[in-house]
Amino acid sequence: MIHIYNTMTGRKEPLRPLKDKVHMYVCGVTVYDLCHIGHARSAVAFDVARRAIEWSGTPVVFVKNFTDIDDKIIRKANETGRDWKEITKEFIQAHDDDMGAIGILAPSFAPKATDYIKEMIGFIESLITKGHAYASNGDVYFKVDSFAPYGKLSKRNIDDLQAGARVDINEQKANPLDFALWKAAKPGEPSWPSPWGEGRPGWHIECSVMSESILGTPIDIHGGGQDLVFPHHENEIAQSEAKCGCEFANVWMHNGFVNINKEKMSKSLNNFLTIRDILKDFDPEVLRFFLLTTQYRQPLEYADTKLFETESSLERIYTFKDELEHAISSKKGADAAKDIDEASAEFMKHFTEAMEDDFNTPAALAALFDVIRAFNKILMGKVNADSLEQLKAASEKVFSTVNTVLGVGYRSSKEWFEANLTMPEAELQGFIAARKQARVDKDFAKADQIRQELAAKGIELLDTPEGTRYRTRKIRS
Repeated sequence: MIHIYNTMTGRKEPLRPLKDKVHMYVCGVTVYDLCHIGHARSAVAFDVARRAIEWSGTPVVFVKNFTDIDDKIIRKANETGRDWKEITKEFIQAHDDDMGAIGILAPSFAPKATDYIKEMIGFIESLITKGHAYASNGDVYFKVDSFAPYGKLSKRNIDDLQAGARVDINEQKANPLDFALWKAAKPGEPSWPSPWGEGRPGWHIECSVMSESILGTPIDIHGGGQDLVFPHHENEIAQSEAKCGCEFANVWMHNGFVNINKEKMSKSLNNFLTIRDILKDFDPEVLRFFLLTTQYRQPLEYADTKLFETESSLERIYTFKDELEHAISSKKGADAAKDIDEASAEFMKHFTEAMEDDFNTPAALAALFDVIRAFNKILMGKVNADSLEQLKAASEKVFSTVNTVLGVGYRSSKEWFEANLTMPEAELQGFIAARKQARVDKDFAKADQIRQELAAKGIELLDTPEGTRYRTRKIRS
């Protein structure tokens, strides 16, 4: 059974779906700029959680929203002279392209906040009726002191929060902690009609409404980055539970921060990297694999050197695949059936345990490399035809499992090594043919020269009884 660390309770708890499907809502991005590695980390964390739950046998209804109306979007529109809808459309597409590149499964639903304005207004009216919100000069605020458990997710005491709150210059609020559910329109801003006048929704109300509208209440899992625990998720809980009189979500999942040079990545420090920045230098599978090397709740230290190490780890995987794909059984080879079965069973046991333990991807990857070492040892020992076929089938099952749950190891060795080719395949084959002819002519100096020239381009030639094949390695300055 899958156990997930619940931010609300501070412990790992068994996932017990409320219905026949897991209902999962993850806070998405505000679409005013390109996605950065922090977005990639969150996306991969919840993508793996979704995949693992489905792999365990329970379908998932996965919702991830777009915030397509926000101060940052309005500011960008004003600064660039572009229509805000044009900006959000551009960056929704960019988001989808980037997420597709790193293997993120499309959500079951990807709602945009502006498609739920009517539902937001109805939600807010219900809160006012119940005494949890009030209108003030076109704005509407949630009354924090009307919700006694406020602070239960972030473990903050409301009295301490009030005592520590700076003097709020907004005299429209009854309490400095009260947060906006609806904002009165300002000149030049997008707005919608409401019972309180023209305006637009506050940020926090969006996710509560989209989650309730699509999934109902309560849901099984609500997720996002650690930076959303307070105030965003705390405010979501307050307004949702005040409205429904029930628990909003059974489990709260939060992924850790990305650090660059031991500092939290942020645009204010100008130390952030977009996904596209990274993919200029690294294969998308390298980035995804790197994001799996740290358990999702822990801080992730980013450095190019760590991606180089990740690249080498993937090379080990695809080198094994290459050896296996080209292996030939020995007529006098050993019967390795028992060893193959034992290695396969060990992998499945440890991989399953890792995923059931709060989606422990580093432990899952360790299980993968353990089975590769075991299979390599069997392969190098020269096996008979039956055992070789069994080994190939067992390896295929391992990589199918890893791809299904982790989204890596999905290519053939040929596809992996071709991705790093520094010349067209036809040109490389021309060099290989020229080297072969040089060896026939006993011009070994020329043959060695061709090998060395290709090696300088990251291409290693392998001479086998079946002919010459190649492997590649990314050449970096």
